[in-house]
Amino acid sequence: MSDEEQLEVKVAEPKQKITVDLEVDTSIKDLGVNPYAKLIHMARAVDAWRIFPRLFLTVYIVLLYKCVIWYMNLPSPTMEQSGLISIVVGAGAAWFGLYTGTSKSKK
Repeated sequence: MSDEEQLEVKVAEPKQKITVDLEVDTSIKDLGVNPYAKLIHMARAVDAWRIFPRLFLTVYIVLLYKCVIWYMNLPSPTMEQSGLISIVVGAGAAWFGLYTGTSKSKK
């Protein structure tokens, strides 16, 4: 067989055409009062007020304050203690960056 004979590909022709009819029910159904409406409203309020990020940031600030005061009261800090303070302070930059970088998007 030559290369030209190997490259020939037979394409099957369609033997039958099919049409499909689709019915879509667009009527509005009254399902009654949503029992979760108050929970949804509360969830939107909590999301809008950004309670959890502010709470986490407040807890971090208290942790940072207590760690720095502890570190400053040490007579001769070791390398491990300096590393701990470095990690706690570095985490603060990440927390603050995440807090300021995320905002409620308007739809």
